[in-house]
Amino acid sequence: MRARILLCALATGLVALTACENPDRAAEAQDDPQQVWWDRMQELCGQAFAGEMVRYDEEMDQDWLNRDVIIHVRECSPDEIRIPLHVGEDRSRTWVLTRTEDGIRLKHDHRYPDGTEEAASQYGGHTAEPGTAYAQSFPAGEASKEQFLARDHPDGVHNVWIMEIHPGERFVYNLTRFNRDFAAEFDLTNPVDAPPPPWAVEPRD
Repeated sequence: MRARILLCALATGLVALTACENPDRAAEAQDDPQQVWWDRMQELCGQAFAGEMVRYDEEMDQDWLNRDVIIHVRECSPDEIRIPLHVGEDRSRTWVLTRTEDGIRLKHDHRYPDGTEEAASQYGGHTAEPGTAYAQSFPAGEASKEQFLARDHPDGVHNVWIMEIHPGERFVYNLTRFNRDFAAEFDLTNPVDAPPPPWAVEPRD
């Protein structure tokens, strides 16, 4: 074992030494970081977690203040993960992650209580780089930029959404641009009871 560690250190330095001592980390380093991140999200499927805002604007985010915030990793398939976001009694939001041939796409599905789609919906972005096993970023896509401009929200074209997953610790959702920094953090150490279905899948009249 000592000889093996020494060979690793001589060949690739301290980083490789750490990998030799930790086979899981070595395997992770060889994997596609997006696939590792995706697999970590899949491991949360079926569970719900409570969270809170850790960075926000009191005026813009007042609807989130003093309300229970819960995510539910509700539906998972090999290529799609749907995560309803509950803010108090508001069940309008669902994050939709899709595995594509060249990365991961994030969309925000917004619905009214009867299940019909809001005008501001299906916006998001696609990864532009491999990211890491812990964080993936989604710059606003062209269709989303057009939607923001059509809604007289030009700042939105600069949106970048970041999702972090720290296994067994926390999940972080972050929206950032030059004049905006919003982040909500969810506790993965203590799953909570699953909330009701999002409005997107409620029975239609």
